[in-house]
Amino acid sequence: MSVRSASALPEAAAAPERAGGRRALAARRRRLMVNGLRLLVLVVWIGSWELTTRIGLVDKFFFGMPSGIVQRLWTWITEGTALGPLWEQVLVTMEETVLGFLVGSVLGIILGIALGRNRLLADVLSPYIKAANSIPRVVLGALFAISLGLDLKSKVATASILVFFVVFFNAFQGVREVDRNLVANARILGADGRRLTTEVIIPSALSWIAASLHISFGLALVGAVVGELFGATEGVGELIYNAKNNFDANGVFAGMALLAVVALVAESLITALESRLIKWRPNPVTDVAI
Repeated sequence: MSVRSASALPEAAAAPERAGGRRALAARRRRLMVNGLRLLVLVVWIGSWELTTRIGLVDKFFFGMPSGIVQRLWTWITEGTALGPLWEQVLVTMEETVLGFLVGSVLGIILGIALGRNRLLADVLSPYIKAANSIPRVVLGALFAISLGLDLKSKVATASILVFFVVFFNAFQGVREVDRNLVANARILGADGRRLTTEVIIPSALSWIAASLHISFGLALVGAVVGELFGATEGVGELIYNAKNNFDANGVFAGMALLAVVALVAESLITALESRLIKWRPNPVTDVAI
């Protein structure tokens, strides 16, 4: 081996390491840029809202103002609300949301996979599912309030029905999109129906199901709040309802801000769970313009 060939070996071995370092640096720079732009959008949005309300271009009686919203939140945190301590109201809404999210997701996944696996059952139930899906589900909150009362059950039912159809259709389509060659190979290797479902079909459909969960938690939160608006004695939805009755725009926006924070925290937790469940999925291509 020549001297030049021997010296080229360490350089060739170090090339992948340098490429990985450049990719990590580019990813870090992009992350900083994205966070900076997010902060800029927030500052411009809040700043323009505050400015236009102070100079009178926007009526703060109807649309509130950021400083007033912050003050209302601080009052709720330090002095409590008309319904009791703020943390209790958030906890009530979170309980309704999480229970509705779990019930709707579990039912949607089970029925979606069952109908996705059984074409005859799917064909029989298809018109009924489509008819049920066409009903404005938020309106069902009034029916649940009448039939289940104004306690936890009606809010959980409203949240569940909003979550169910999103998860169901994603699970159903995920099962239908499973690679048929993969299923055939599993059958050749001796997989029975149970092992085929648990070890091939569900893992293959998991990315579809996980994608639906990001949307579903927000819908569960909407369902819980709508249920509270139809009738409740506590919760963030009831806070917003009381603020509306008192023409308190800052209070309405303060309640909305609380819900937004809850939704963002839940989204980060669902994203972390998705990353652990679907480790095999390749990273999405983010450099391609959409």
